[in-house]
Amino acid sequence: MQQHLRCALVGMPGSGKSTVGRQLAHRLGVSFVDLDHELERHLGTSIRRFFETEGEARFRDIEAQLLADVAQQPGGMVLSTGGGAVLRPENREVLRRFGNVLYLSASPEEIYKRVRRDRNRPLLQVSNPMEKLRELYAARDPLYRETAHYVIETGRPSVSTLVHMIMMQLEMAASGGGDGITAGAQAAATPPG
Repeated sequence: MQQHLRCALVGMPGSGKSTVGRQLAHRLGVSFVDLDHELERHLGTSIRRFFETEGEARFRDIEAQLLADVAQQPGGMVLSTGGGAVLRPENREVLRRFGNVLYLSASPEEIYKRVRRDRNRPLLQVSNPMEKLRELYAARDPLYRETAHYVIETGRPSVSTLVHMIMMQLEMAASGGGDGITAGAQAAATPPG
């Protein structure tokens, strides 16, 4: 069963998608794909440098195409997306069709503690990164919640605890049991239609 399990992680930059995703894929025995790493390989440069030279709109075009391509690959997979992957409606649709979507939710303050020294995040290379994180969170949180099947609060638990919580959530979803809620995780609202 797990060899065919597919889930995608969405959330703010620095919410732990790559770290949690890598361990989750290992536990599930499926491949791990970090969309940002795939993008950098495809672009032949860092995302930050591409943003500086080509702009965000061009980057989002390539990101959407690569996401669609990765989603077509067969077999089990844990997919870690970039923080802005949910900005386009077509990407949100691709993710929901791909498999279980998990929103790793963290407050802007928690994220700032994790990323304040990271110079590779293009949207945070501004004079007031905390203010920028709050703006990004306000704009993106509703989109993450719209896209996700489950919301996982990443505030205090360790990575291994988060992975365990996600495993329990996925097992409950696969068995059709429970109400879809685990400790520290809550079911995201499903959009109408």
